[in-house]
Amino acid sequence: MDMRKLVGDNCLRIRLKRGLTQEQLAERSGLTQQYLSDLERGKRNPTIVTIWEIAQALEVSHEELVRVLAE
Repeated sequence: MDMRKLVGDNCLRIRLKRGLTQEQLAERSGLTQQYLSDLERGKRNPTIVTIWEIAQALEVSHEELVRVLAE
């Protein structure tokens, strides 16, 4: 399993569920829009600190960003 893809997919899913743009999430998290774009496409390898910051900005547990969803 590609953890980069998993985190990116979860970030995108939760962000859209919350009705946020990448720009809004960037502002909330302190990350750049470009970083979030790369993350959502599975091109970034986020640190645990980055996962924590994104989770806080999305108002979810950090575990939500690494959770494998049943298909």
